[in-house]
Amino acid sequence: MARVCEVSPATVASWIDQGLLKGHKTPTGRRRVEVNELVKFLGEREMPVPSDLRDALGRDVIVMVDDDVAYLEALARTIEKSDLGVKVVKATNGVDALLAIGRVRPALIVLDFRLPDLNAVQVIERLLAPGREFDAEVLVVTGGIREAEQERLRAVGVETIVNKADGAQALVDAIRLALRRRQAA
Repeated sequence: MARVCEVSPATVASWIDQGLLKGHKTPTGRRRVEVNELVKFLGEREMPVPSDLRDALGRDVIVMVDDDVAYLEALARTIEKSDLGVKVVKATNGVDALLAIGRVRPALIVLDFRLPDLNAVQVIERLLAPGREFDAEVLVVTGGIREAEQERLRAVGVETIVNKADGAQALVDAIRLALRRRQAA
């Protein structure tokens, strides 16, 4: 835990003793914390959750990015109520999306092509910058884009582009396929 949180073991022990992190002491005096409690603790403090911890929980996280707040909320509710079993983290612009992606390290990113600050290609280029660890698939949602823009998206690794006009079910199906590809990899 100390390694994951980048603190000393004494700090972790102090968090447990103060009740900030739910854990318990073994008969030999060692402290133990359940994986779900550690993930909850990290999420509450906006600390990155390592992928191996996320995998241990068996619940993937999706970062959804769209500047249309009503659309974002409706889609997030639809996805959370589906049989996908995922947690949705929302962002309304490219910068907030990059921060959320760095914090939660999602299994999948659902990214609107046009955002007020950055477009989808610019967000992906920043994620692919040297020295960054990035292993999530990006699924782009759009109200319609030209062929040249689609080519730019494919050039940065986007496999799936979903038109908003196709409806929420088309997006849920695309997310399901992307998560299956991730599990198969």
